Amino acid sequence: MAFLNRVAGNTNKWIPWRLNPIPGTILDFNLAIAIFFIDLLVGITGFMWLEQFEFIDALYQTVITISTVGFTEVKKLDDTGKIFVSVYILFNIGVFAYILSVISYYVIQGEIFKTMHLNQVKNAIEQLSNHVIVCGFGKYGKEITQHFLQQKIPFVIIDINPDRIAAIQGAEQNILYVEDDATHDEALVAAGITRARSLIAALPEDSDNVFIVLTARQLNPQLDIISRAKDPKSQKKLMLAGANHVVMPEQIGGFYMATLVSKPGAVEFFSFITTEHSSDIGFEELSYENAPAKCRGLTLSELKIRPSTGANVIGFRDATGYYHINPSADATLLPNTSFIVLGDKRQLNKLKEYLREF
Repeated sequence: MAFLNRVAGNTNKWIPWRLNPIPGTILDFNLAIAIFFIDLLVGITGFMWLEQFEFIDALYQTVITISTVGFTEVKKLDDTGKIFVSVYILFNIGVFAYILSVISYYVIQGEIFKTMHLNQVKNAIEQLSNHVIVCGFGKYGKEITQHFLQQKIPFVIIDINPDRIAAIQGAEQNILYVEDDATHDEALVAAGITRARSLIAALPEDSDNVFIVLTARQLNPQLDIISRAKDPKSQKKLMLAGANHVVMPEQIGGFYMATLVSKPGAVEFFSFITTEHSSDIGFEELSYENAPAKCRGLTLSELKIRPSTGANVIGFRDATGYYHINPSADATLLPNTSFIVLGDKRQLNKLKEYLREF
């Protein structure tokens, strides 16, 4: 990402570089290092074997030979030694030409900085846990990540489009990413899928999202998976593949516009309280799985959320997934259940503190 993320807190901005068309298999930094040490070993071995030098003398003679500084030999060379040195010097012309080419490629073309940046991103991702993986940085992916940045939710983007990767690298916000095809197992593993809490499949093609969901469910059976779908026929396939939720943006948009005609006041109010910039009102979900141990098994009246925080419990999801509006005081926090809490930022922050101290 443009730099290291949000979660990692790194503020070193990365300026994107364009790769030189020379393939990395020709100019490889690790190969150059290996060649240098092999060259050093050949020289040391040659002087020790042909001229019976001690190791330190052989190392010294090798260094002054390949560096062409012109110092006097450790001891006078015989004809065999002179031939070896002559061949060794000619051999080193090619070696150092390659090493200098690699240095030029990695430094002048910026490849070394790109490598350092990618290593930083990789290390930051490896430190993440309980994060969200967003597959696709298109129209919906960008909207999702903006929300996560505002909410300070740790996330990683997977995208293979070079233009989108360049946009991530040049963004003002800190974004962690994996440049790969999200349908590949390796990409999901690199994004830390085994440590993630959720995955959002937001690719434009339903078939790709089905494949991602299927693969993600196999890699992490406990993962909460949300997928986008265009075709209503794909919804069932995505659920069978392992998605927990399937969202159809066009359907939601149509419902929203239609409801504005029949119930404009209600829709506008809901839009107001869910818009970050115009309202400080928000929602929190208190689920059994994420609740403190002392809260589990308690009724709504025993939790005393409203008297202690001022926030209102407006919904209760029972173990069957059914939602009860304005739940009764005896609604109990049991496995696979949760309370939906509404409040302003101050009340919701107080709720978090209250639960930590419960």
